[in-house]
Amino acid sequence: MDYPITLTRDDNGTILVSFPDFPEAHTVGDDIDDALGHAPDALATAIDAYIRDRRDIPLPSALVTKHRVTVPALIDAKIGLYEAMRAAKVGKAELGRRLKWHLPQVDRLLAMTHGSKLEQIEAAFSALGKRLVVGVEDVTAAPTRRHGARKARAARAAHRRPRRSSRPSAR
Repeated sequence: MDYPITLTRDDNGTILVSFPDFPEAHTVGDDIDDALGHAPDALATAIDAYIRDRRDIPLPSALVTKHRVTVPALIDAKIGLYEAMRAAKVGKAELGRRLKWHLPQVDRLLAMTHGSKLEQIEAAFSALGKRLVVGVEDVTAAPTRRHGARKARAARAAHRRPRRSSRPSAR
């Protein structure tokens, strides 16, 4: 997932980074490279706040900007876990019960700035009747994901819904 950002020169000479999809998220840098370096942390902090507030995580908009911030794979997996929990109406306490974990362990699993282990995320998906699937793409393919991210998220959501069997029932 790649979120668009806008860079604006501030009146004190710094560069202000804004996220159109997360209006409350901002960061600054001394120059463009410094600002771009701070952007992923600002995005992770905003996503963390959305999860704490039990809000939907917005999909990346198709807004065309010069710069975008790619969500790291671990954070993308955590977002997927959060969305799977919401779709299944499973809270943190219930997930902890299913995994036989203490609540602080589940809290860390959903914390965007915590370096959770992939095995823990896989276990959490398994407790929800899901599995984590990882993919690889060429770096040059990333810009085309601007418009494809919404379709990919919709496809993942479709997998969450119960499927009807195409076979006729035996009566």
